[in-house]
Parts: sequence; structure tokens; C-alpha cells
Amino acid sequence: MFGTALSQLRYGMAILRNRSIRPQDLDRIARDLVATLAEFGEPGADSALLPGQAGQVDPEIRRTVTRRSLRATARAAVRHTSYYHRIFGELGLDPDSLTTETWSQVPVTPKKALRGLPTAFVSTAATPALMALTTGTSGTPTAVWYSRAELDTTIAFSTISAALGLGLRPRHTMAYAGCSRATLPLINAEESTTRVGASFVQFGTIDPVVALDRLAAPLGLPGKAPQITHLTTSASYLSALVQHAEQDGWRPADFGLESIGVGGEVLSGPLRERAEAAFGAPVSTSYLMTETLPSSGTPCSRGHLHHTTEFGHLEVLDPLTWSPTGPGGTGMVVHTPYVPYRECTLLLRYATGDLVRLPDAEPDCELAHLPATSTILGRWSGPLSATVPTRDVLDVIEAEPDVPLPARYTLTEEPDGGVLLHLLVRTLPAATLRRALEGRIAASGMAVTGLVLYDDRSAMPPTGPVRADLREHAFQPVPQAAARMGSGA
Repeated sequence: MFGTALSQLRYGMAILRNRSIRPQDLDRIARDLVATLAEFGEPGADSALLPGQAGQVDPEIRRTVTRRSLRATARAAVRHTSYYHRIFGELGLDPDSLTTETWSQVPVTPKKALRGLPTAFVSTAATPALMALTTGTSGTPTAVWYSRAELDTTIAFSTISAALGLGLRPRHTMAYAGCSRATLPLINAEESTTRVGASFVQFGTIDPVVALDRLAAPLGLPGKAPQITHLTTSASYLSALVQHAEQDGWRPADFGLESIGVGGEVLSGPLRERAEAAFGAPVSTSYLMTETLPSSGTPCSRGHLHHTTEFGHLEVLDPLTWSPTGPGGTGMVVHTPYVPYRECTLLLRYATGDLVRLPDAEPDCELAHLPATSTILGRWSGPLSATVPTRDVLDVIEAEPDVPLPARYTLTEEPDGGVLLHLLVRTLPAATLRRALEGRIAASGMAVTGLVLYDDRSAMPPTGPVRADLREHAFQPVPQAAARMGSGA
């Protein structure tokens, strides 16, 4: 107990002084938390350890901490990275004079700059250990270097989240159905799951039919639940699982799932409902990025996404002018991960490409003390992506069971200013489906003026890739439909 208190004290002092975090202190805290849960059981609903239950920070203290953190991060970036040393030198900026009010003087860092020369953002004071790649579905994969200390710190935070947020316990088994190219999420998932005492299974993005078969298969492991209890995946791969589960007659009773976590892509409301009906488990989502870890976003009961403040600085800016987005407006998440949480790849005002909408008024939910946005609306690809964001489209088309999943669609602008939604369907003419979709579009208020249906993807305008397309082939034969119907046969 004394050792844990000492670790907590060291960690707190490092944060207050913006000094390097001892990973072993966080690891000690995480391991003792797991041991405490094993001995004393679940925390109460009002536990300060749970999201939303921690006390609010005095606004003046928060402003002071933010100012210190921004200056410390900018100072490290200017001293130790070639990119920011050049930028600050050209503009004559002094990192030690920056405040929250003058932070906008720092130029926004475009994603293409990090993709083009990732080593220009690597601190000369750090020891790079792992190059973490993103999946690259929106273009060239982004490379972010992590030190060993950063990895240990991130894993410790993930372990705490797995124990408290996901409720993982030793009887559980987690299946990870994500692309193996996404290095850091895979490492964090495996390490945090096993440190809690639960078991971990790496699926990868294999054929969804094979994945369903593995989810339903008995484990026969001592001390474990009879089947896989937790699934982590992307929204598009989940949609592929839902598609085959609905078509092939699977029932919730065929699985032992207790929780499904989705990340990396927009999860629509209809897909969440269909997945919960198909698998009999609640579906949740959160917001994490390889570039900005350990900062994260947590949904509340009112539908907001609340962003942590201790790990980084959040801004929501107009993607064209980089001016602040006003209440009710749509803008891009621009993020600055703080030192000492980050020490290898340093980023200032990083343009994530993720679009959100700001609330019209101050939230009054259980997480109101944290900055709030909408859930992620989609990726910025130009003004049309903000006018008709991905979430609005998916909320319409994924509500129709006759639209094949993952949904394949694209938007085009007409010379007269109209917007056409091009959508792949199973067969044409699909008159009933067309009427249903047109009715949903009208009811949603989405700025789409026309709907064009196709039964041949090659005849469509180009559609963007999704994470479910990053298929990892397996030698295991695809089960025949009759053999995989389970209790739904």
C-alpha cells in the first residue's frame, strides 16, 4: 500500500513539474488496481475512479496547468525537433511566452507534413523504440515513433481503462478483430487484456464468416467463460459481421459476447442497434488516435464526446481558415499531446482530419466538466464532407437491411449545386428500397438532392476504402452456411 502511494506521489509530481514520468510508477498503480478489484470486487457506481465521477478542477487551476503544459510541450518541440525548430525560428516565436490566448500564433501542423517526413517530428532527446503505423485507409499510413517509456506508460493507462472502463476480469476472453498493421492498438489491447488476467485472441480482419465461427466456438479453457466474451473491431468490419450473422441465421444465443468495442471509424446508430440485436451484447465506442495517445474521448449519456484535458490540448477549428469553430458549428479536431506523456514524436496543433460539431449550449450531462463535442462525424476531404458528413449518410443507409454491408457509397456535386448520393444495392430496380431511402433522406434533412442506385460497383464513381477491406487471408476453410447456422438452423 505504501509503495502504491509513493508511486502515485511521484506520478503527480511529474505532472505538476512537466517532468518525465516513471513508467514503473504507472505500472505499479495499474497492477495494484487490478489486485484491489480482485480482492474487494467491483467499485461502486459513485466511485471517483469511474468516468465522470472525479471532482471538477477549479477553472483557474486548469488554465494555469494548460499554460504550463503548452509552454513545456512547445519548448521541447522547438529544442528537439527539426520541424518546429525551423517553424518557430522563421516566425520569431518564443515558446516560453505562449499562453492559451496566443496559442493560435503556432501554425497548425497538417497531417501530410507528418506523413511526408515523420523523423522531422522525432525528438533528438528521445530514444525511438517502435514505429507505430496507422491503417492508412484514408491514404498513406501515418508513422509515429514511440519510446519504450511511452509504450509502458500507454500500456499502463490501457490496463486501467480495461479494468475500469471495459470491466475486464480474469474470466473474460477478448478477441481483437482489427488490422494487424495498426501496431499500437494491437499492442495495447494484448498487453492490457492479459495484465488484467483475461485472455487475448488475435483474429485480424479475416473472412467475416470465419470470424463468426470462431466467436461461436467453445473455448474449453480452465477458469474462463465458455466462449469469447469481448470483441474489439472497426465499424466497417462489425458491419460485415452483422451482414453475415443476419443472412446466415445466427442468433445471440449462439455467442457468449458480453461487450463489443468499436473504434477507428464512424459507428452509426442503426449499425449499433443491428449489432446488439445480432449478438446480444452492448456496443460501445470511444475516440483514440495513434498520433495523439494517451488523449482520448469518452461518450456520455447525452450523446456528446468528452475529451480528456490532462493529456493534451483540444481545439476545434474551421478546416479552411483554422479559425475557432463557434457553438453549433462543424470543425476539425486539432490536438496538441502534452509532454511528459509524449517524448518521442512531438506534435503541436496537429490537424487530425476528424470532424465534430460543437454543442449549441453548455452541456449539463455527467461529464460536463470536460470539453464536449459531438461524436466523430467523419473525415475532412473538402467542404462537402462537412455539409454531408459520413455519420449522416450512414445513419440513413445502414438502417435499411437491403443495403449490403459494408455500405459502398459516394457523394458528388452537380453543376447546379445539388448533391447526389451514389449507393450500391444488391439488385435493381429496387423500387421499394429506393422509396424507403428517399423517405429517410427527406426525414433526416440531409443536404442530398438525388439518389442513384447501382448493382455493379465498377459502374459507380470511386468509393473510398474502409478498414474491412484490409482483409487478412487465412488458410482455414470458410465454413459452409448449413454448418454454421448454429441454433438458428
